[in-house]
Amino acid sequence: MPILYLVAGARPNFMKIAPIVRALRAHGGLDYRIVHTGQHYDREMNEVFFEELGIPPPDVFMGAGGGTHAQQTARIMMAFEELCRAAPPDAVVVVGDVDSTLACAIAAKKLRIHVAHVEAGLRSGDMTMPEEINRVVVDSIADWFFVTEPSAAANLQREGKPRDAIHFVGNVMADNLLYQAARLPPGGRRKRYGVVTLHRASNVDDPITLARLAEALRLVSRELPLVFPVHPRTRAALKRSAIDFGGECITLCGPKSYMEFLALWREAALVLTDSGGLQEETTMLGIPCITLRDSTERPITVEQGSNRLAGTYPDIIVATAMQVLRAGAGGTRRPAMWDGASADRIVQILASALA
Repeated sequence: MPILYLVAGARPNFMKIAPIVRALRAHGGLDYRIVHTGQHYDREMNEVFFEELGIPPPDVFMGAGGGTHAQQTARIMMAFEELCRAAPPDAVVVVGDVDSTLACAIAAKKLRIHVAHVEAGLRSGDMTMPEEINRVVVDSIADWFFVTEPSAAANLQREGKPRDAIHFVGNVMADNLLYQAARLPPGGRRKRYGVVTLHRASNVDDPITLARLAEALRLVSRELPLVFPVHPRTRAALKRSAIDFGGECITLCGPKSYMEFLALWREAALVLTDSGGLQEETTMLGIPCITLRDSTERPITVEQGSNRLAGTYPDIIVATAMQVLRAGAGGTRRPAMWDGASADRIVQILASALA
């Protein structure tokens, strides 16, 4: 039976491979191993986390994370190469755009192992983003491209990828969101509020940009109380910049589990974020989203009407937030094939290719 290595390096990666694992179990024609590179070690990633996702804990934990992008990528490549030499898979499945995605794709191709990229073809056009570099490089060497939206397929075709290697399958994040949302109790919050997430280096590591965003959040909170689960990197940056939200209508809290966070933002009147995944998830549930960036690699979320790009300047962010709050959540549409069956389509294609 053909065997796949499913690579994940951080919590969002596991949310993307979880639907694929469930689809592989249902299909029964492919074996698999879950490989955790250790890019991000999360103490909360315990048995309960994997039970929530409906998947077993990783078969392999490499513990290769930490350091600069180059150091981390090199360690993961070395560890993954050793794993693949000891027990070669028939194909490696990488998801998203983190350093683990890049490192394992390169190591596999050097060993002449097929690579499948899930969420292939997404482009922000911003090569200052480490994720954009990872996307472009992985797509330059992958064998199969599983895309979430038409723009991604168009990007790959422009880059010269064979049409028969590009597969529009929908979005595995949508699969996982529908799976998890069905397991939440009914909502019922009465207070109106917004949710904030910030973690990208371009936003939190630059004190000038972070100060602008903090000012924007203060102004928005005068109209809408905000809940802000603070990423550790962001918390450290706020402390370095002496930014204090005391006295404002902004509630800071620690990072939340996936289910806790989903229960929080699905009831929100507005989400302000720099996260790519959250742009997609809010689109799925029709929650208004403002992206605190100048570009997005997920243009379909803007086209569908749920997401707006507002950059990092307070006047634009506040004006956009007021427009969104006046308009409410109406007028959004779920993208084509974001129907909960993306992973099933991926597994069918891989099974046929590896037969």
